[in-house]
Amino acid sequence: MSKENENSTVETEPKVETPETEEVTESEESKENTNDELTQLKELVAEWEDKFLRTHADFENSKKRLARDKATAVSYANESFANDMLSVVDSFESALATIDATKSEESSEVLDKIKEGLDLTYTQLTKVLEKNGIKAVECEGEFNPDVHQAIMQVESEDKESGDIVQVLQKGYTIKDRLLRPAMVSTAK
Repeated sequence: MSKENENSTVETEPKVETPETEEVTESEESKENTNDELTQLKELVAEWEDKFLRTHADFENSKKRLARDKATAVSYANESFANDMLSVVDSFESALATIDATKSEESSEVLDKIKEGLDLTYTQLTKVLEKNGIKAVECEGEFNPDVHQAIMQVESEDKESGDIVQVLQKGYTIKDRLLRPAMVSTAK
């Protein structure tokens, strides 16, 4: 019996070892599968998180761009109205210049009152324009093609070549944009 016991013991041992090895192998495989699935899920989560962050950043940038565009549109909404008002300013300036030219020839109390009324109205109009960001373009010194439009060139002994000799029509800006260039004559 000792041989039979040994054989049975020997036979029993391999049978016992085989299931344990299979269980260990299945357990390791399931752990690897779980780890692989976990890794894949982590990568998927990272990918979706990246997409979400990029989309959110694009949305925030769009919001900021729209706010900036809205502020610009509001800021320059009166541009065409202001451009139309410049002809009124030109008419006032012309009327005041005509009164000044007439005043030197003949003095009249009525003419003085008209000039005073026009001066007050002109001052009020320019203050309203300045309040809304509309300012006259500086026309002293050298010609600047960004804000001046040269209509003609004249000979001038007092001015250097390229300097503004005479302003034919004032130019205006609205905030930081050119509304109308100043029409000037320059020295040759």
